[in-house]
Amino acid sequence: MPDLLLELFSEEIPARMQAKAADDLRRMVTDKLVAEGLVYEGARAFATPRRLALIVHGIPARQPDLKEERRGPRVGGAEPAIQGFLKATGLSSISEAKIQSDKKGDFYIALLEKPGRPALDVLAEILPVIVRTFPWPKSMRWGARSARPGALTWVRPLHAITATFGPETEEPDVVQFSVDGIEAGQTTFGHRFMAPNAISVRHFHDYEAKLQAAKVVLDPRARKDMILADAKTLAQAQNFELIEDQGLLDEVAGLVEWPVPLMGSFDEEFLSIPDEVIRATIRNNQKCFVVSDPNTDKLTNKFILTANIEATDGGKAIVAGNERVIRARLSDAKFFYETDLKTRLEDRLPKFDHIVFHEKLGTQGERIKRIERLAAEIAPLVGADIEKTKRAARLAKADLLTEVVGEFPELQGLMGKYYALAQGEDASVAAASEDHYKPQGPADRVPTDPVSVAVALADKIDTLVGFWAIDEKPTGSKDPYALRRAALGAIRLIAENELRLSVLEVTNSALGSLLEKRPKEAIIDDLPSDLLAFFADRLKVQLRDQGARHDLVDAVFSLGGQDDLLLVVRRVEALGKFLDTDDGKNLLAGTKRAGNILAIEEKRDKRTFDGAPDPSLYRRDEEKALAKAIDQVKREASNAVAREDFAGAMSALAKLRPAVDAFFDKVKVNDDDLKVRENRLKVLNEIRAATRAVADFSKIQD
Repeated sequence: MPDLLLELFSEEIPARMQAKAADDLRRMVTDKLVAEGLVYEGARAFATPRRLALIVHGIPARQPDLKEERRGPRVGGAEPAIQGFLKATGLSSISEAKIQSDKKGDFYIALLEKPGRPALDVLAEILPVIVRTFPWPKSMRWGARSARPGALTWVRPLHAITATFGPETEEPDVVQFSVDGIEAGQTTFGHRFMAPNAISVRHFHDYEAKLQAAKVVLDPRARKDMILADAKTLAQAQNFELIEDQGLLDEVAGLVEWPVPLMGSFDEEFLSIPDEVIRATIRNNQKCFVVSDPNTDKLTNKFILTANIEATDGGKAIVAGNERVIRARLSDAKFFYETDLKTRLEDRLPKFDHIVFHEKLGTQGERIKRIERLAAEIAPLVGADIEKTKRAARLAKADLLTEVVGEFPELQGLMGKYYALAQGEDASVAAASEDHYKPQGPADRVPTDPVSVAVALADKIDTLVGFWAIDEKPTGSKDPYALRRAALGAIRLIAENELRLSVLEVTNSALGSLLEKRPKEAIIDDLPSDLLAFFADRLKVQLRDQGARHDLVDAVFSLGGQDDLLLVVRRVEALGKFLDTDDGKNLLAGTKRAGNILAIEEKRDKRTFDGAPDPSLYRRDEEKALAKAIDQVKREASNAVAREDFAGAMSALAKLRPAVDAFFDKVKVNDDDLKVRENRLKVLNEIRAATRAVADFSKIQD
């Protein structure tokens, strides 16, 4: 079957937009094809700095013929309705219509056949619409036609469109259409400098091969592989190691069509700057990779750039130009760093009193004081030295006002650690400057130093309480203050460090600090409990990502008062293991059966069946055995939970299973004697109460 080759050739497309643009092109074209009945076999999209390309394999040569039944007016209906039906369906007379009967009577039916169009015509119709409506984040108009109404907007000036359609073994047809005066054809262009002449192409393989010969690597993945392999080879040739950077690799592959890695150097004096500052300077300003010495794990004074040309001088001029720029940038960075070292971190703090954190939450200075106070309260709970924790919390944000962080915001925290060490701070205090932001994502490291843990928890909980207090909670997909990330970070800090603390107590402490400066009426009601529910939702996400069942979290939290997240996690783990056993599965089934019967009878009688059963009303041995088992299990399970022995609590629950099975097998709950019936319903309620010592089984999915 025929293939479609489409290329949109333009000026340089920003690297950050290329991957999404390629995916958008594939999606838009294939969605339109499917909507037109042209089901294809496969599609791939590509992007280089100057082109978007798409190959769609196995498109039918024409649309399938369509048959449609269109229902008309009732037989014997009004003449205007019949004439309107004939006009709409194209029938010349009503005798050409069929008559169909149903419960409402006889109706005219028109059998319409719509012959499929050639795929080439369909493509000529849909492709210009796609070009004109392409969803670039930013677009521009250009040239003499730009002021004309309806002029094309594109990310950069569009120069040529290649569009061919046909089987690989035959000469293809050109898809005939134009956009803003640009006619689709079979002509593209190679590398801007090394092969700028026009190239005539036919099918995809011909197109890809001719581009390769014209110094254009079409596939972004191939460009990345070339850059990485050649850069590693250059580094290894001098016994160095490339510092790999996937984000930078993605960006650089979007800047070149013919990658040529080259190595340059800078003055050794700049190695006195922290490695991260060197790397940020070279990466951000020149899009170059840095190189380390494997013997020291420190950076060397080398870098690797990626040229877009095979220069006649072997790249000497390109390297020299990059070296000049990098030398100037590193000189600035060195000046910033050395200037920062002249001012102690605590001397920067007064400036925070004049910087607004949020108009409803006060200044950064106020927030730092809240974090310091909360961190000091958390410190004993996590085994941290209180004075060190207070010092760390006071200094943790100070590097936000330094020159280096102003230039490279991604180094916040890290530079605080360097500056703290340089001024002689305790190692734990310095580490907290970097670590209190962590973890920032599921793959990020979780701090373990107690001082860092205390400050990190205080920072995150103050953020959550503050924005909860002013009713700026996440809604749907919107979370402008990253509150979900803050909650997940707090949960990981607690769980992975096995911390025992009450979320409600810490939340109330944070709220108390906030209320000292904010009027009570400005704070939403039920903040601690509402925030605890948010933690429960985030914990479900966390446990689900680890393979646990979210419904078990609901079952534990439903008991109320469950704000020790570590115990919640342990209880969920024990419950999950118990439910994987036969005893657990059968007890769950029995408990749910008891709950269902109770729900029906409580609704019917409009009452609950609380209270202890009357032993004198037991009529069968199975009732007595179940009552005895419930008493024993409630006592053992409650004692085990009090000891935080959740596995033991589950073992106690397992003893209930035989008695529950026997009860449902031998005992009729809705006995004719109303007193016996009520007593047996109370027994069922006791089953539910016994299991609630561990979890609310009604929340557990079968």
